[in-house]
Amino acid sequence: MASVPFHYVDLRAFCYVTEDRKRVADALRTFIPDDDELELDYAETEGFNGDRILVVSIRLERADEMRHVLSKLTELDDIDTVVRELDHRVDEDCTFFLTLDKQAAFRGDVVRGDGITLRAKVEAYPAKKEHAVENVAETLASLRGD
Repeated sequence: MASVPFHYVDLRAFCYVTEDRKRVADALRTFIPDDDELELDYAETEGFNGDRILVVSIRLERADEMRHVLSKLTELDDIDTVVRELDHRVDEDCTFFLTLDKQAAFRGDVVRGDGITLRAKVEAYPAKKEHAVENVAETLASLRGD
């Protein structure tokens, strides 16, 4: 895949008071390339009951970084299901959404589930949902070697 049809990819996970900050960060790092320049962002917020929640996130904007995240998605056992669901996973603002299992990611596995949110702004000209869906489908197909 020569170009990546995304403006950026955001990855985000919540670290609850009962969780280890380092383990949550390691789960996110499953999806990002090894690069000393890439740093996770940490923002502290408060839950409904006043408990501390740490939001761990990163925005990837370089093509190689985004390509790495997308290549990790091809490890999903049900990537074909994701492709079939693209009409529901891309919104009218041309943003692609997917949730991934935080526990599995900590083990280095790529599985759909809860805990990590992937949000990617899709390049589409004109900026219409159907063009964005087509771009994501083509990108995932090229990464799978279809």
